[in-house]
Amino acid sequence: MPQKNLSCSFGISLRATTALALMIPVLIVVLAESAQAQTYKVLYNFTGGQDGAYPKAGLTMDRAGTVYGTAYQGGSSNRGTVFELGRSGSGWAFSTLYSFTGRSDGGAPIARVVFGPNGSLYGTTEFGGFNCGVGCGTVFNLKRTPCKNTLCSWAETVLYQFAGSSDGANPGYGDLTFHGAGHVFGTTFFGGNHAQGVVYKLTAQKGSWTESVLYPFTGASDGANPYSRVIFDKAGKLYGTAYAGGAHGNGTVFQLTPSGTGWSENTLYAFQSSSDGGSPFGGVVFDSSGSLYGATSGGGPGGGGTVYELMPSNGSWTFSVVYGFNGSAYLPGPYDSLTMDAAGNLYGTTVKDGAQGTGSVFKLTPSLGGWTETDLYDFPSSSDGAFPYGNVLIDAQGNLYGTASQGGANGYGVIWEITP
Repeated sequence: MPQKNLSCSFGISLRATTALALMIPVLIVVLAESAQAQTYKVLYNFTGGQDGAYPKAGLTMDRAGTVYGTAYQGGSSNRGTVFELGRSGSGWAFSTLYSFTGRSDGGAPIARVVFGPNGSLYGTTEFGGFNCGVGCGTVFNLKRTPCKNTLCSWAETVLYQFAGSSDGANPGYGDLTFHGAGHVFGTTFFGGNHAQGVVYKLTAQKGSWTESVLYPFTGASDGANPYSRVIFDKAGKLYGTAYAGGAHGNGTVFQLTPSGTGWSENTLYAFQSSSDGGSPFGGVVFDSSGSLYGATSGGGPGGGGTVYELMPSNGSWTFSVVYGFNGSAYLPGPYDSLTMDAAGNLYGTTVKDGAQGTGSVFKLTPSLGGWTETDLYDFPSSSDGAFPYGNVLIDAQGNLYGTASQGGANGYGVIWEITP
């Protein structure tokens, strides 16, 4: 569970909403395959020092095959780091790009960094900034500075510090989304007019950035506490998930549509936490036909979360469960968004599922009108890492990369690779 910043809490004011919630759980029969011949390898063990500790986010890769990510703690001030891991001969070389201080620059980056249109890195911190006690979080940019005598460094610029009031507070796992010239979109878990989180936009204007709230969640039928990213469709509509709220209090999938000078919200589905799942931390992804796929961290037929599909049909959406995970621990399933490859296969991680109850990496393959699940790796809670929160990165050769938040040689988490 994310930590709630009590200094950023506000009274709840509910208002009526008119949202369509389609609650049609349809369980698709799924065949499960055991793990095939996969090769798992730890590329880096975090030490908890200058390099960072407890990486909870996924990774980003550039064209050269270098991966970039964040560690939630560690670094020079123990407030987290941004790092890179690049190939060096037959191995890998690790570098810390930036250590957060927890002050105006931010602290505790829980989302991954992504490349913006200018080729530099953008991300968020869950805490830090001068507002809201320990800080309500920031949006930041990292740019590589000119190298001198073969020494290169990165400079951080804070684009926005959340105040913890109507503007939002505490961004979660969600990647930032770029759309149009000079516009960045994201979500916060808390804050907003009803203290239930917001979807926001940052606009670049003459060297500075201005924040505007597209939608403040009420905690009623529209949902509450969005923790992941939002994505656009071809028509300019936004889609995402809310971890809580909705008609049954177990979260929603929502759509935001430009309407005049604002945005209107439509609830596509409200989770019941029974056969359909509940508590979606991760966001949604589109397939080539326009269907949405996502995962819930709990609930479902096995109690360990679900992978689900929302299929558009004549202006409405039909919900079905693609796969249900088994589990008895609290919220053991997927926490981050799924990754889809060019063939339409889905990849993800679970936090507490797997043979040892310390997480797994899975693949779902379309098969005969249903889906086949392949368990690619079960974390053993040892030197190989444990409890992966972040999503899966796939390179051009089909290799998978990710992080585990704990375990490894030093107990502070690892960066891993799975080769087919």
